[in-house]
Amino acid sequence: MMITPGTLVEYLDGGKFICSLVLRISEKRLHLINQNGREISLPQSRVITFSRQHHSLDCSREQQLQLLQEAAKNRSALAETIAIEELWEILSEEEDRKFSSRFLAELALGDGFDDEQLAGFVRAIFADRFFFKYKNDQITVHTPEQVEHLKDEFAKQQEKEQILEAGARHLRTIHQGENVDAEQWPDRDRCLDWLAEFVLYGNDSEEPALIRNLLKKAELTLPGCGYRVLVNAGVWDRDENLALLKSEQPVDFPQTSLDSAARIKEPSLEALLADPKRKDFRELDILTIDGAFTRDFDDALHFEELENGQVRVGIHITDVSYHISPQDALFAEAQERATSLYFPEGHVPMLPKGLSLDVCSLIKGKIRPAVSFLVTLDQEANIVRTRIVPSIIQVKRQLNYRDADGMLESDPALAGLNRVREQLRRNRVANGALLLPFPDANIDIRNRDNIQIFLSPVDTPSRNLVSELMILANGVAAEYLATREAPGLFRSQPPPKRRLIAGVNNSLQDIALQRRFLSRGELTAHPKPHSGLGLNSYTTITSPIRRFLDLAMQHQLSHMIHGKGILFSAEQCKTFAGLIQQKLSRANGVRQQRHRYWILRYLEGRVGQRLSALVVGRGPKRVNLLLTDCLFDIDLPTNPHFPVEPGDTTKITITRVKPMENIFKVDW
Repeated sequence: MMITPGTLVEYLDGGKFICSLVLRISEKRLHLINQNGREISLPQSRVITFSRQHHSLDCSREQQLQLLQEAAKNRSALAETIAIEELWEILSEEEDRKFSSRFLAELALGDGFDDEQLAGFVRAIFADRFFFKYKNDQITVHTPEQVEHLKDEFAKQQEKEQILEAGARHLRTIHQGENVDAEQWPDRDRCLDWLAEFVLYGNDSEEPALIRNLLKKAELTLPGCGYRVLVNAGVWDRDENLALLKSEQPVDFPQTSLDSAARIKEPSLEALLADPKRKDFRELDILTIDGAFTRDFDDALHFEELENGQVRVGIHITDVSYHISPQDALFAEAQERATSLYFPEGHVPMLPKGLSLDVCSLIKGKIRPAVSFLVTLDQEANIVRTRIVPSIIQVKRQLNYRDADGMLESDPALAGLNRVREQLRRNRVANGALLLPFPDANIDIRNRDNIQIFLSPVDTPSRNLVSELMILANGVAAEYLATREAPGLFRSQPPPKRRLIAGVNNSLQDIALQRRFLSRGELTAHPKPHSGLGLNSYTTITSPIRRFLDLAMQHQLSHMIHGKGILFSAEQCKTFAGLIQQKLSRANGVRQQRHRYWILRYLEGRVGQRLSALVVGRGPKRVNLLLTDCLFDIDLPTNPHFPVEPGDTTKITITRVKPMENIFKVDW
């Protein structure tokens, strides 16, 4: 580079060409005066073009500035006269892709071009967005494919700039509570979809930079602004289940699953009787006991008095495996969902509602295929004999828990089942089972401005009756598979890290503390003891409408009791176990986050109030408490002014609650 004092050079500053005159040179740095009248020091590597003509430095500063400003003006004008696309069309078919700037300038301008024309040509190349790339005095010719790509990107960028201009205005309007329809804002739906993704996934969304700029331009950068826009626009509910949306837990069923469900009809009695293995139990006094609002009935019971003081209990489980084969799209969909999810605002079923609430549900008076566990017990509720058979049943009575509790003494079947329940429970406790009944926090959201929570015990006689008989059936199923060395999906649990309670009657504080020391449950293809239930082997098969594990196990068991051997190999069961644990972790995460959200919504209306809390545990720095009106776990730093011990009931103050942002603060 032949640059001397008096050379006119150009450099880039903020993407703009600046004309300058070299005043002196020292150690590869140029000391310049530029067209804006500033004297600067610049590395020679920053120079883009330089003149071959030498300019005198003896003239005045005003004359130097006039020279530079005229040069800048002339070069900008010359740049606009260069036919860049025509030049590219000449070169686009050439094999060589790189050329010097002087060579291309000669091709574009002809022989004898001067410093001004060369500088104008280089400016034109720099201004070009599509056809050429300039670097270190080398110009690269883009391929037609590159040109097309760059033009597409430019068009998208132009579109985004238009979106920013109009979008910011419309977002502000929506945030203020006014309506903006698609006619007023053609990009409305697309922008709101991008905004929803951004609120959910942040930088992992489709257009994070665009939405961030859009919110910034709209002056909506505070936390929750994007969410409020989506609520005001009607995209989301004011209490949208963001945990569910973020989780990718399936909600709507794909068409293949809906088509499969539509093909499944109630089987005729003749079709069921055609199976020689299927026993006809329609004459038995079979009943269901469930919650008052339950519609997906998957288990039913009956009771019989036998000789010698023995009794027989029947646990009848709807036979979903009759309707859905492992090759069916519904089976794969159930595996992906793993479980039904229940929220205060509704539920997300594992199976389409036409099956879960109708064809597969044990509805009173309807003939249904079932898998029946017939268990003969002695007076101490020890198992004398078990039979597991495919069956045909017809529910005679559909009771809710409250009805059943009121009939336990007057109804012979319920009284008999209740006696069995009491003895089964005692037997399990004697075998080391931990009974940890924790009240249900039922969240009433009918009035969203005044959320209510009602605690209901889970160990009422009828609830406990159903629970014990389901545990009995699940244990019998596990034993059936284990004694035949058949693979399955077995649930187990090591002993607790610390055992704090025993027996049946324990305080809420003791139960809450014991739950903190439980060992993590396991799911394996081979049986292992379940410490918490006091059983040597355990599975779950009693909720095939609601849990994939139970559906898979029902298939395995049904195949065996039909005399067909095992259906799923040990390797397949291991695969199921891994998938179930993964999907259940996702579903349980959604369930817990949503429960927490509604609890915070309830507590939001109690900011500033003092609420009762049970001291569950106390460490050197933290105190673990349980809000007694909603059974919500909290912890606080120890405070010498508020000395408390486990078992105490104290008062704490709710200081700040932001449910959507998962913010919850309390103080003594």
